[in-house]
Formats: sequence, C-alpha cells, structure tokens
Amino acid sequence: MERLKNEYDQVNGKLLMKAVRLHEFGGPEVLRYEDAPRPELGPGEVLVRVHAVGLNPPDWYLRDGFKSLPPEWRPQVPFPIILGTDISGVVEAIADDVQGFAIGDEVYSMVRFFSVGESKAYAEYVSVPVSELALKPAGIDHIQAAAAPMSLLTAWQYLVDVGHNQPNPLQQNKHQPVPLEGKKVLVNGAAGGVGHLALQIAKLKGAYVIAVASGKHKQLLHELGANEVIDYTETAPEDVVRDVDVVLDTVGGPTTGRFLRTLKRGGVLFPVYPLGFSDAAEAEKAGVTVSATQVRSSGAQLTELANLLNDGKIRVVIDSTYPLSDARKAHERAAQGHIQGKIVLTVV
Repeated sequence: MERLKNEYDQVNGKLLMKAVRLHEFGGPEVLRYEDAPRPELGPGEVLVRVHAVGLNPPDWYLRDGFKSLPPEWRPQVPFPIILGTDISGVVEAIADDVQGFAIGDEVYSMVRFFSVGESKAYAEYVSVPVSELALKPAGIDHIQAAAAPMSLLTAWQYLVDVGHNQPNPLQQNKHQPVPLEGKKVLVNGAAGGVGHLALQIAKLKGAYVIAVASGKHKQLLHELGANEVIDYTETAPEDVVRDVDVVLDTVGGPTTGRFLRTLKRGGVLFPVYPLGFSDAAEAEKAGVTVSATQVRSSGAQLTELANLLNDGKIRVVIDSTYPLSDARKAHERAAQGHIQGKIVLTVV
C-alpha cells in the first residue's frame, strides 16, 4: 500500500516512480534510491516499463564526475541525474506518431547514448526514441537482454559495422572495421562485458581468436570459442604473441601501445578506451593502424543482433544481479574488478 500512496506527486501533479539518482558526484555511496517523476512521452518515443538494467563503465564514469577526463572535457550536467543506458522491459505507452511497436511488446535498448545524463535507465520507467528500440530476443530473458546493448553494440561497431556517421573527436578519419575471416584476432579483457562478446563475434566471422584475461576465466573463454587463452597474471601477451592481424583492447588507455609489437605490418589496433595512447610514431613505423570509435545507439543493429542472441550464436554471460534498490552494491561489485560478463539490476 505504501508504494501506491507514493505513486502520485500531490504538489507537482505528476506520476512518480522509483529510480536511482545522483545529487552530487562521488563513489557508490552517492547513489540514492528514491521517488522521481515518471517520464513523459515526446514525439517519436515509447514508454518502457523496465524489467532489468545493464551496468556499463560510463555509469561509474558519470557517477564520479568523469574524473579521468581533463577538466575542460568534463560535461556539465544538472542534478539530480538518473544513471544508466541499457534496458529490457515491456512497452507501456506509445506516442501517436510511432509505428512498428505495440503496448505489451518486450523490447530492449541502449537509450540515448551518447548523450550525457539523458539516458535515465536506472528506473522503473524510461522513455526511448523509437529509432533506438528493438524487440527483445525471445530466446533470452530480460536480464540477459539488458546486459547486451552497449557491450554488444561496441563490439559490433568496432569489429563489423560502425552503423553511424557521428564524428570521433579523437581522430580525423572514420573508424573502419576489417574483414575477420581467416584473420588472427587478439581480444584483451576477453572475460569482460565487451570482451566476451567481441570474442564470439570474431569467431562467428571466421577468425582465430586469442583471448587475454586472468586464469580463472580460462574455461569460460574456451567455451565461448577462444582458440588460445593467455593468463595475463602469468604471462605478458606482448612478450609471446606475434603476427596478429587485429587487436581489440577493451581496456585501452596509456598501456594499449604495448600491443603494437604483437601485430604484423598492416595490422590494426582498436583500443576501446583510446585516451592516453601516445605511441602514434611507433605505430606508423610498425605499419599498424590505430583506430577507435564511439558506440552509438541503434535500434536497427539491435534488431539484427537479436537473431544471434535468440539462436544462441552469441551468449551473454551474467556476473551478478542486484535489485534496483541495491544499485550501490552493484557499483561496489564493479569497483572490485575482474567482472565476468555483465552486472545487471533487476527492476521487476
């Protein structure tokens, strides 16, 4: 009964929902589970009753105020903020101009990314632009579906099809994936959210895949199709691997240049987090192309990828789940590192 009493804001005359919001930047302790206004539909939007929310690194980057970025690059956002981008749920309402979806449809999405603070997924309800929405794969549940969008789209847009023409401020040229059939591909961080999906995509496209992760993930990575697994806690991959065609470094950052020595001339290095790379001259000397892109929402690509998820050709691994009200604990789990797959918040 208490929940029903709180569903309507008597002062502002708006329907309420439960959400996880920030009123200041900081650690997991700043996440507050509280009442918030239910989103109102705009043109071209669908209201989704959320069943599950997938966690991603941009969630904690935003939570802590983008401390890893130079001060002049840090976006200004108005508090309070609702975190999160990846959802799976059921269509609750549809704007008059929307076609292709019906009330009751099960759907999933990466909502409004890249728009800082506008996705608002850690909530019972979220409004989604119809262009970013896709029917949930029938063969998986809401938890698995919510875990997929950002990580799967990142892997797909790096390795197969960028799918958008948004400029990348970190490089002049548009990111270009390369054909993977018959190629040797190294995936660093292969047990993580992007990595375990990229491994499977590379295998589907006919590549020989070397997975780099800690040894505790070895069995899983072989199950997902890795031809070789290198335990980085025992062996530095750059010391033993040579003549690779493609490196997808899901960790990236200042250390990504170490993979240049693993690549053959004409090879490509794709750092998912390219900030801090300072070996451009070495890459040019080695004949290696270094390229990155910024993942963008795409209902069309999620529709295409739904077939692979539905058929089990791509498997989403779940590290752990937490109720929406325990978002703080979920972020604490993320801070521990060594995540196997994805962390998910359950809403219904």
